[in-house]
Amino acid sequence: MKICILGGGIGGLSAAIFLKEVGYDVIVYERSLTNHYMGAGIVCWPNASFILEELGVLKEVERVSGAIHRMNRYSKEGDQLGSLEIDDLNKLMGFSSYSVLHADLSKVLINKLNALEIPIYYDFKAVDIIKKDQGKVRVIFENGVEIDTEKDDVIVGADGRMNSIARQFVHGSNSPIFQGFINWVGVFESEQHVFDRICISDYWGIGERFGIVPVSSKKAYWAGGCVSRAQDSSQSENYKTELIRRFEYWPDPIERVIKGTDSRRINKIYVHDHDPIETWHKDNVVLLGDSAHAPLPTSGQGACQALEDAWHLANCLKSQSNTVSAFELFTQLRKVKTAAITMGGRQLAASIFNDNPEFCYQRNESSKGINYSDVVLGMAKGWSNGLPL
Repeated sequence: MKICILGGGIGGLSAAIFLKEVGYDVIVYERSLTNHYMGAGIVCWPNASFILEELGVLKEVERVSGAIHRMNRYSKEGDQLGSLEIDDLNKLMGFSSYSVLHADLSKVLINKLNALEIPIYYDFKAVDIIKKDQGKVRVIFENGVEIDTEKDDVIVGADGRMNSIARQFVHGSNSPIFQGFINWVGVFESEQHVFDRICISDYWGIGERFGIVPVSSKKAYWAGGCVSRAQDSSQSENYKTELIRRFEYWPDPIERVIKGTDSRRINKIYVHDHDPIETWHKDNVVLLGDSAHAPLPTSGQGACQALEDAWHLANCLKSQSNTVSAFELFTQLRKVKTAAITMGGRQLAASIFNDNPEFCYQRNESSKGINYSDVVLGMAKGWSNGLPL
């Protein structure tokens, strides 16, 4: 069996490693000219750390990551709204949580691919998948290359949320849903020590939010978000000015972080997700990661669930006698958990990016009274589902 993976993101790379290690011939096709990172960073929660251990790369990830201890929630005035003890979550789940830059995690995975001699081809943007006879398909790339699959070959569609050709083939539609808010994301690096501990800081305003995730005492990735009724054209040279204007009166160190970020390391994203779907496969094409389920960043689980997909898919293909039964088992194992995470991310986003002042006041007051130990327990139970944790 030959397995062709469309997409060289976190899900595609991790799937390639798992599938190679269980004995398949794997090739990765990435649409970008080089490694390209839309996001700034990722929190590898304990469920993701388990998968990274299974991949054999957790030690390498630890060396480029920060070990997270706590998540602190604040109002835009700096009032404390509550704290999640991440150390408790880690103990419950048996693995630590790490903050890591997207680029650094990808480099670790690509190094593993190279060690396993898995080829990855860049500038291969899939533009169509055409059904042939006997359950086979042809993949057509923008550069003119075409791939004809044999009966037992597999196409893994890990080609993202915004324009997944694999999702179009499987589901009949690949149109993502704009959820009414913008995220500016960036990476901050300083020569001075700025962060005392590796703790997430999450600031809530009225229809606005700013989050800072340290990776070390001198480095962090961050996201500033706000309500947006429409998707306007973006000019990258204006991103920093837009951010400073919007967040200049928010608590320290927000303005310092924005001003200290190289403008070339700031991106602006009109945030989309997808409705959950029942079927993740058609013929010999199967969806994985954001092409199957694309939660909002408020879920905290986008990359984590892509990693889980990769582990489950390899296990299903290894354990089942044919690809159809493997795809069906994979879908059954994954669709309920990922749908719940998608809808949970929407629910939190609807609260954070609400621009009604009275609603936001009551939201913040309610946050102060939450039993965060129960929240941590709920996170541990939900994120452990389907894993031996």
